Amino acid sequence: MKAVVAIDSLKGSLTSMEAGNAVAEGILRADAQAEVVVRPLADGGEGTVDALVCGMKGTIQNAVVTGPLGAPVNCEYGIIEQTKTAVIEMAGAAGITLISEEERNPMHTTSYGVGEVIKDAITKGCRRFIIGIGGSATNDGGIGMLQALGYGFLDKENKQIPFGAKGLEKLETITDAYVIPELAECEFRIACDVTNTLCGENGCSAVYGPQKGATPSMIMQMDKWLEYYAALAKKLYPKANALQAGAGAAGGMGFAFLSFTNAVLESGIKIVLEETQLESYIEDADMVITGEGRLDGQTAMGKAPVGVARLAKRHHIPVIAFAGSLTKEAVECNKNGIDAFFPILRNIVTLEDAMKPENAKVNLSDSVEQVFRLINIYKDK
Repeated sequence: MKAVVAIDSLKGSLTSMEAGNAVAEGILRADAQAEVVVRPLADGGEGTVDALVCGMKGTIQNAVVTGPLGAPVNCEYGIIEQTKTAVIEMAGAAGITLISEEERNPMHTTSYGVGEVIKDAITKGCRRFIIGIGGSATNDGGIGMLQALGYGFLDKENKQIPFGAKGLEKLETITDAYVIPELAECEFRIACDVTNTLCGENGCSAVYGPQKGATPSMIMQMDKWLEYYAALAKKLYPKANALQAGAGAAGGMGFAFLSFTNAVLESGIKIVLEETQLESYIEDADMVITGEGRLDGQTAMGKAPVGVARLAKRHHIPVIAFAGSLTKEAVECNKNGIDAFFPILRNIVTLEDAMKPENAKVNLSDSVEQVFRLINIYKDK
């Protein structure tokens, strides 16, 4: 039997590759002759750097950059040397988890550090980028990132506007005279699973501003400033489109990438599945195993495990999923390519104990072993 394992991280417990190796251990205990292939899986959000670096023989890089409130932060990102690809999570440089709830205020938070990480990767030879833009603390339209790359966002005195959304109030002119020349050689695949526009009722300020600390009056101001920013950008770059789906992602980072760089916004799981070439590994498999920390109704709507299942179904391969926990709505996964799913908890424990990596690993391996022992009964008949 050939089994291909592509399981998302069990957040707070196991990385994608750690979970995959635990699954492989359980399969081999049940069937020592099985061929087990473990591949990385992520959806473009947290864990993407780790999954792709571990699964594609990349290396972890460290860059000390400007954090969302200006203080230095260490941002880990990955480089896949073979393809000169940098894998970056925006949250590592401008994430909402980098600041306390009391400090959250999109008027002040900047995406400048994201641009600094991109520059660091460029100096190391990267020209391809995979960037997950979830979990941001910012609503600056991506101007911070663009300033770090050499774009000028100038006030009436031709000085760079301040960091944060508040800087947009002073914006008078955009210039690309000092953009780093290597940027023209770069291409960006942006993992984006939201369809918000830049401005309006469905825009980034109105929809995501509150969770980033914005008050109703801030939301109105930021929306107005972003609209003006988009109009200025369109004069310089006709492709700038504030109404494009995804332009409002990550406080306008979607708009910044689409307007000022050679970028496409794509489903995070689509990017990961293509970059890891998972289909080439599973097309001759007898079984595909996937899963994540919690299987629920959201999983069925296209999260990583269902992305794997749909790929497997192109080749009529059975799919089993394992999860730390399940909800009643997880049954929807059965309609979306996952033939059967199983929880890995084996006794009553606290959440803290269940999420300890050593416990999660044992629970996952043991659960997989028993399922594959059952499979072997029927396989041998």
